[in-house]
Amino acid sequence: MRYSELQRKSFLEATARERAIGLTDEGSFTELAGPRDRMMSPHLPILGEAVSFDDGVVTGVGLVGEHPVFVISQEGKFIGGAVGEVHGAKMAGIFRLALTAYDHAAQEHPHDLERYRPAVVVSFETGGVRLHEANAGLLAHAEIMDLIQDTKGKVPVISLIGSKVGCFGGMGFVAAATDVILMSPQGRLGLTGPEVIEQEIGKEEFDASDKSLISRTTGGKHKYIMCDCNELVEDRIGAFRDALCGLLNRPYSSLCRCRRIGSYELVREQMALVRLAAQLNPSDSKDIWRYYGNAEPDLIPEMEVKEFLKTAHRRPREVE
Repeated sequence: MRYSELQRKSFLEATARERAIGLTDEGSFTELAGPRDRMMSPHLPILGEAVSFDDGVVTGVGLVGEHPVFVISQEGKFIGGAVGEVHGAKMAGIFRLALTAYDHAAQEHPHDLERYRPAVVVSFETGGVRLHEANAGLLAHAEIMDLIQDTKGKVPVISLIGSKVGCFGGMGFVAAATDVILMSPQGRLGLTGPEVIEQEIGKEEFDASDKSLISRTTGGKHKYIMCDCNELVEDRIGAFRDALCGLLNRPYSSLCRCRRIGSYELVREQMALVRLAAQLNPSDSKDIWRYYGNAEPDLIPEMEVKEFLKTAHRRPREVE
C-alpha cells in the first residue's frame, strides 16, 4: 500500500505494522526484532497454542521531522494484543533504546535538544496481561512502568488508542502513566474490560453486549470530556500522525503538563473526582456530560469529530 493511501486508512482497521509505518515519515521506519528474527513466546507451544513470529507487537524506530520516534504497535489479532514475556521484553527494549538516544542527543545537541529530542509512541491494542504466561506478563507491566518513570524529564511518551481491542487491563495503567493520550471516538480505554465487569457484578449493572454503553463509558468522546485523553482525532492513520507531529513541535515542558498522574496535585484532582462521583451517583455517562455543561448529551454519540470538538464542554482541570 502506498504511503498516501496508508494515511487515509482507518486506524481502527489497520494492522499494527501499518500503524507503525504510517505514523512515521515516509520511508523512515525500521522494524526491530521483527518476524525474521522469530522472537516467539517460549510458553505458548508447551500449552499447544499457536505462536506469532513477532509475538503480537511491532517495534521499531522512524522519524517525525528531526525527532527519532521509537514505536511500539500492538496487534490485537494475536491473543487480543495481550502481553507475555517476549511481547513485554520488546516493549521494554524500545524504551531503553529511546533513553540511549536521548543521552546521545543531549551530548550532540546540548543547545538545540528540543529539535532532536526522541519520543516513544505506543499504539495500544490490548486486553492487558496474557493469561498463558501471566507471571511474565505482570513482570513486563511493572518493568515498563518503571521505564516510563525513567523517561520523565527526558523523553515524551505518547499513547495512541483507536484500535479494535482498545486498551484495557494493566496496559490501561501504563497508558495513564504516559505524558499524552490521543484517541479516536472508536478508541476505548479502561482498567477492567466490559466482559469482566459483567461477569463480576452482573449484566443488570453493566451489559457487555451493549456497544453503545461501552462506547459511552470507555470511548474516546467520554475520555476527552473527562480529560482522560488529551486530544480526540478522526479515525485515520493520517489524523493520528498529524496530531503526533503537532505534539512533537511543542516544547517538552508543555507535554508534561498533559499528564493525568504523577504528582500530589494530580492525586488531589483525582480524589475530587471520586467525591463528585459519589455525590452525583450517575446512572450513565450522559449524566456526567450534562453536569459539565453539555446540554444535549443524547446528541454526542452521533456527532462527527469536528462538530463534537467545537461544541463539547470538558471537565475543567484543576492542574494545568
